[in-house]
Amino acid sequence: MNDQAVLSFMGYTRFANLEVAVLLPCYNESRTVGTVVKQFAQSLPEAKIYVYDNNSTDNSAVLAANAGAIVRSETRQGKGHVVRRMFADIEADIFIMCDGDGTYDASAAPTLIEVLVENGLDMVVGAREEKCDEAYPPAHKFGNWLLTSLVKGIFGSGFSDMLSGYRVMSSRFVKSFPQMSRGFEIETELTIHALQLQMPSAERLTDYHERPLGSTSKLRTIPDGFQILMQIAVMLKRERPLFLFNLLFTSLALASIVVGTPVVAHYFEMGTVPRLPSAILATGLMILAFLCLFCGLILDTVTCGRNEAKRLRYLELPSINTLKAATERST
Repeated sequence: MNDQAVLSFMGYTRFANLEVAVLLPCYNESRTVGTVVKQFAQSLPEAKIYVYDNNSTDNSAVLAANAGAIVRSETRQGKGHVVRRMFADIEADIFIMCDGDGTYDASAAPTLIEVLVENGLDMVVGAREEKCDEAYPPAHKFGNWLLTSLVKGIFGSGFSDMLSGYRVMSSRFVKSFPQMSRGFEIETELTIHALQLQMPSAERLTDYHERPLGSTSKLRTIPDGFQILMQIAVMLKRERPLFLFNLLFTSLALASIVVGTPVVAHYFEMGTVPRLPSAILATGLMILAFLCLFCGLILDTVTCGRNEAKRLRYLELPSINTLKAATERST
């Protein structure tokens, strides 16, 4: 190990009594998954490493098992389905989620765990710091910046790399996460869940490397970017309906005023309504505007109740500080 890895490992051993699970979603990663498993095993000797194979057509599952991972499968295609299955099946005090493509730095895991435990956090995101120009394609970088900025504007700041697949999470974060996404939108949903419930979280820079020769990314820039954008829209409707429907109310009301102002002015001047279609259109737009407003108010009440239920579920589970104190007493 290098000096940084040794220091990270020493920090990790202070919390070795906490049960750590490494979660690696896998789809056709035969060139990298075995190496990734070995790297995490070296960085976190006491951790259990799980690889969930998602209908791979190569020998990824065999190579992962040979490297020492606990291999399971999820037949529903999509990273979101895999993560949902892993979160439901696995019990641990600390969860590390990482891709099996060899681009993330496994030696940073002890440091991320230490940040989580020392500060009593629920999630630490390994923000990507590319080590070469080929590691992070410009289209992916721009899309990440655009979507991250959009989420910051709607749900609040806190993360600069919303789409990072490298995360360390507490058990109460994982077990209170009501996941809905099916594909690469999972990182967006994880981020918004933390922001919406104002969970204590942090971000640390981690090395991000180029994929090995022969390994190809499963992320499709435009289709998956569109899916993530749609997920943000769905989360906006689900988590901040009053904000969304207020925008619709304002737009429709302004349109109604623009269309109806000449009609009303002519009526007060001449006492007649010569533009009946315009009057009907203006009336319909204003009715729709107020329907949107009332829908927003009703859905906001529903959202508040759902967030209270999620918060109560979150508070029912032991925090990382409680788990750390329990392990310290037991030793």
